[in-house]
Amino acid sequence: MKYTAILLTATAFGGFAANVQAADATVTIESWRQDDIQVWQEKIIPAFEAKHPGIKVVFAPTAQTEYNASLNAKLDAGSAGDIITCRPFDASLELFKKKQLADLTDLKGLENFTPVAKAAWSTDDGKSTFCVPMASVIHGFIYNKDAFDKLGISIPKTEDEFFAALDKIKADGTYIPMAMGTKEMWEAATMGYQNIGPNYWKGEDGRAALISGKQKLTDADWVKPYEELVKWKPYLGDGFEAQTYSDSQNLFTLGRAAIYPAGSWEIALFNSQAQFKMGAFPPPVPKAGDQGYISDHPDIAVGLNSKSPHAAEAKTFLEWVASPEFASIYANALPGFFSLNSSPVKMSDPLAQEFVSWRGPYKSTVRSTYQILSRGTPNLENETWVESANVINGTDTPQVAAEKLQKGLDSWYKPAAAK
Repeated sequence: MKYTAILLTATAFGGFAANVQAADATVTIESWRQDDIQVWQEKIIPAFEAKHPGIKVVFAPTAQTEYNASLNAKLDAGSAGDIITCRPFDASLELFKKKQLADLTDLKGLENFTPVAKAAWSTDDGKSTFCVPMASVIHGFIYNKDAFDKLGISIPKTEDEFFAALDKIKADGTYIPMAMGTKEMWEAATMGYQNIGPNYWKGEDGRAALISGKQKLTDADWVKPYEELVKWKPYLGDGFEAQTYSDSQNLFTLGRAAIYPAGSWEIALFNSQAQFKMGAFPPPVPKAGDQGYISDHPDIAVGLNSKSPHAAEAKTFLEWVASPEFASIYANALPGFFSLNSSPVKMSDPLAQEFVSWRGPYKSTVRSTYQILSRGTPNLENETWVESANVINGTDTPQVAAEKLQKGLDSWYKPAAAK
């Protein structure tokens, strides 16, 4: 009897210990989305933890410009979080090849995504998927409706109308025409070159031609966007060369700038900060009647650190991310991040609805540097940041920038290798 009592006590204590251990399991998320901390802490994480009381989740983002290097260092050192927020295409594929991201092909919930939705986080042959898709983002321009109304400016649909609007804003003097800096460089590439470029290289047609070697970055379709960016310089305000990403955001949300070259990911932050009405318009086409293109880019996913000490709990979280419940919470908590889940998501934010409405009349594409073309050294994506900033700053001409980029690509990339 004593033995039985001791055994029962030990068993009860063991069960108690197991429960304590389960309750103490903490899953940490690595991310570059510093702007989303409040949303994760107040909406997303509580929704998950309410149904999974044994798992705690910590959202621990790093600065956008430091994320890749920081993450790689942590993964190499074995100190990275359990959940890895995944860039699309090559950057995350490289982590999977290095066995730093786990294979999630058989994860429950991935059936909720089409092969197209999973493509940015799958191997080239589509046989393995290593991150759960969360959202795509759409590029365009967000504008101050009050400023436009005050100055009598209509939404520009062509390049000529776009620069006429900028001229009118500049002549009035109340607002900086456009808020964008070049200090962090990625702004110039992402909100500049990759924003307007698809209208010139014809979206997926041009991207495929570049990958196949049928086109080069020195061709007119790829140089022309840089020629347009050169024209932006007079409208960016004094000191834009030293202006950071957060500076640009503040200039716009404080009402000091009339137009913000944007990605839809800005919507939630801008809604919380701007005290004026906002609207959005897609990249103006070169001339009236041209087919328009938008960068509708698979932007964000989450994967499992293959060395996570809490792999089971992390997989539980990833399965939830793959659910329709998460898709609805995420798309509405962070308007402008458009769900890649096959389940339809009703969005309540009017600015987000404006962005997503462009998918009908405009042809969608992804950023030109993200798939295949940034797998070598020099990295085309990073070099495009540098040259986009150089072109706007006036330190490189569009042609020189294109020649530098193509020379770097030629040094390691042979188009036949992509077949």
